[in-house]
Amino acid sequence: MKNGTTSSDFILLGLLVNSKATGIIFAVIFAILMVAVTANLVMIVLIQMDTRLHTPMYFLLSQLSIMDTLFICTTVPKLLVDMVSKEKTISFVACGIQIFLYLTMIGSEFFLLGLMAYDRYVAVCNPLRYPVLMNRRVCLLLASGAWFGGSLDGFLLTPITMNVPYCGSHSINHFFCEIPAVLRLACADSSLYETLMYICCVLMLLIPMCMISTSYSLILLTVHRMQSAEGRKKAFTTCSSHLTVVSIFYGAAFYTYVLPQSFHTPEQDKVVSAFYTIITPMLNPLIYSLRNKDVMGAFKKFFSRCSSAQKVSTNDA
Repeated sequence: MKNGTTSSDFILLGLLVNSKATGIIFAVIFAILMVAVTANLVMIVLIQMDTRLHTPMYFLLSQLSIMDTLFICTTVPKLLVDMVSKEKTISFVACGIQIFLYLTMIGSEFFLLGLMAYDRYVAVCNPLRYPVLMNRRVCLLLASGAWFGGSLDGFLLTPITMNVPYCGSHSINHFFCEIPAVLRLACADSSLYETLMYICCVLMLLIPMCMISTSYSLILLTVHRMQSAEGRKKAFTTCSSHLTVVSIFYGAAFYTYVLPQSFHTPEQDKVVSAFYTIITPMLNPLIYSLRNKDVMGAFKKFFSRCSSAQKVSTNDA
């Protein structure tokens, strides 16, 4: 025991080690956290309340918002606490829980984005059969499958990571317990496990990417055959938001988990990790809402209801 730290505790060195701009960075990250949580919760509430948004696409979008909210809350609150605290420790158990949660969220999001591409394929290429192919039961099964796939990733990789022997320095050069950063502290040969993790991550990226590539290839063929310019515009509008989110999320994940370690530095890893754990959960609801007339219409309707209710309560008082 030293300064309240047990030998099994890890020390998180943080996003920027020995930075003089900690106050500014703290304010920016805190603001991003508030915007991300608020925007995702508003999206969930709007989709639940507005009947126009009771469609398969928005149901899957609400699942994405839930994942993003849990994802950012898994890492950022601890990061903010460490930025204003002298003790930057995280217990062995808490580190394991953090690894499990972020693996579950990122894995679930991988699969969900693939399923959302399938939803867009059915909507554009088979619009008449869309209500049948994407009924409520199918939507629940798809969402459950995404959550199950993500949790399977967490249950598979977390126990193995936490059973690797760690000795010597327990200082993780990262702002959360990300597996590649944690494994750098291993005092045993972890090459076999790293190979297993690499294969697992490649499969988790490859399966949804195949689904996304196939879906959008078929969508492009269908759009190319469309005679109506308005139909083409609507198809591109509904798909462009999803493609933007996919490009951002999969690009960062590809760098972290697929690119060989020889191309990595701890500083680059932290920047990329910050992008997909902090920035992406904030961008997703903004991308889908600002570029979507239905969501903006639902928001204006909700806001006008709140304003009317407030005026009535003021007049009654």
